[in-house]
Amino acid sequence: MTDAGDPIIDGRTAGSAVLTSAATWCDRCGADATAGPHPGCAAARVLEPPRYCGHCRRRMKVQVLPVGWAAVCVEHGEIRG
Repeated sequence: MTDAGDPIIDGRTAGSAVLTSAATWCDRCGADATAGPHPGCAAARVLEPPRYCGHCRRRMKVQVLPVGWAAVCVEHGEIRG
């Protein structure tokens, strides 16, 4: 995590429900992120880890740890927060 508290993905930080600008899927519900805003997802992501990969829409393996969380996509690897 950065000093701002944003998760780090491949050396980049993410501060919204959709983790990177290249992502086309919502990382919480798996719906199309370009279809419109996801206010419920954005609010939930303040407290919850992502459930879907924002790049490929695959369901991720999520582990909640005492110091944060780790989510693993079989195609795109691990992100931590």
